[in-house]
Amino acid sequence: MNIVIINYGAGNIQSIKFAIERLGYTAVLSNDPEEIKNADKVIFPGVGEASSAMQKLRESGLNTVIPELTQPVLGICLGMQLMCNHSEEGNTDGLGIFDVDVVRFRESVKVPQIQWNTISNLKTPLFEKVADQEFIYMVHSYYAPVTSQTIAVCDYGVHYGAAFAKNNFYGTQFHPEKSSSTGEQILKNFLRL
Repeated sequence: MNIVIINYGAGNIQSIKFAIERLGYTAVLSNDPEEIKNADKVIFPGVGEASSAMQKLRESGLNTVIPELTQPVLGICLGMQLMCNHSEEGNTDGLGIFDVDVVRFRESVKVPQIQWNTISNLKTPLFEKVADQEFIYMVHSYYAPVTSQTIAVCDYGVHYGAAFAKNNFYGTQFHPEKSSSTGEQILKNFLRL
């Protein structure tokens, strides 16, 4: 299986690569549009700030490549947020795949959320063999509200979307590569889509 992790200068790329290798697969890091288009599975990672990450995508032309992909694509953390319409972080437009805007947590909670938290209301084969209320690892200051495209929810001062899906596109606010056996199962499920 040809797995490509989009390498556009956002963090957490190596930890995702190692997580894929622990499952017995090999992943290639690439920002080459043709290599990404020809992959069987694409992972769109992200740790960083939304407007500068979108700027990097625009500079490389990946902002037009990613929304046109037809194979399964998994956005992780900032990658998922960039797949949304707009983010309050840096007041930037995203890729418009998920029809939702990303907003900042309000002052009533500690920001960023850095902790293990539980997910529930799990939908789609991405969560096969994952039980409701399983713990996953979160690190973020912004979130996407619940919509009809939400396939998992989380609570942190507000009920929000922990994962989204639309056609061949999936996104998780949490880090499956850092979420122990639960995250491993989710990655395994993604690679089987």
